[in-house]
Amino acid sequence: MAVHPPDEPGHPASYAPTPRAFFIHDDLTQDVQASHGADSLAARLTDELLSLVRRDAERVRVLTLEEQIQGVLAHGTHPPFEAAIGIGRAGERVAGQLHERAGWFPAIRRVDVTREEDGRGGYRLVSTGAEPLARQLDGLERCRSLAVVDDTVFSGLTMRSILKSVSPETLSRTHAFCLRAVAESLPPLRALCPVTVGFAAEGKILEGVSFINASGLVLRVAIRRPGRPPLAFFERPEWMHAWFLGDAAEVIALCRRLNPLLEDGRGSR
Repeated sequence: MAVHPPDEPGHPASYAPTPRAFFIHDDLTQDVQASHGADSLAARLTDELLSLVRRDAERVRVLTLEEQIQGVLAHGTHPPFEAAIGIGRAGERVAGQLHERAGWFPAIRRVDVTREEDGRGGYRLVSTGAEPLARQLDGLERCRSLAVVDDTVFSGLTMRSILKSVSPETLSRTHAFCLRAVAESLPPLRALCPVTVGFAAEGKILEGVSFINASGLVLRVAIRRPGRPPLAFFERPEWMHAWFLGDAAEVIALCRRLNPLLEDGRGSR
C-alpha cells in the first residue's frame, strides 16, 4: 500500500517531518514503459523524476522491486500455502510476483481494504469494495496454512488489523510477508505470527525513516479521504517540501506534468 504519515498520537495527517532516511519504491518505471512505451514522453518524464529525487543521495534512496524480492527469497523457502491474502491491489500484485519466483502462493485472494484519513488527524482501515473485512475473510478458518502479503509495513496498522481479524487458531498457521518495512513496526506483528521482510529500515518512524511509492507521487491513489476523491502526494505540497527540501518545487512540477499523461483513460484506483 502507498505510505504516508501514520495514525500515531501527536502526528496528525498533515504532519510530515523531513526523515533522515527516505526510501522511494520505484513502481513507476516498468509500468510506464509497458503502458506508454520506453521512448514515450511519459517514460522520459518518469526517468527525469526519479533522477531528480535521487539528487539528495545522502538521504533519499530509490528501491527496486528486484532487490526487495531477492531480500524476501534470501530468508529461505516455504511449501505452498493453502491460501494467501493479498492486501489490496499492491499486496495481491506482490503475492503474484513472489509466486512467480518461488511458487509459494498458488491461491491468492485479494482483500480490498485501505487506510483512510479519519478527519481528526488520524487514520482508519476501510473496505474499498462492497463487503466488510470480516466477510472478505470468510472461510480462512479452514486453511491449513495462510500467508498474508502486503507491499509495505509502515506504522503496521493495516497488517496488524488483518492479522487480528483472523481467529487465534488460524493465526497460529499464518505467515506474513512484505517487500519493505520500518523495522520498529515489526515486533508487534511478530508477536502475532512470523513476518518475512525483503528490506527493513532502521530508525524512528517519520523522523528517522519513511517510505513512499513513486506512483503515489504522481497518481491519485496515495491519500484517501472520507467522502472526497483521493489525492496524489504532489497535491500535499507541505509534505513534498518536507520530503524533498530544496528540490520540492521541481518535483511537484514534474508530477503535475506526468499526472495527466498517466491518469487519462486510467481513472483513480
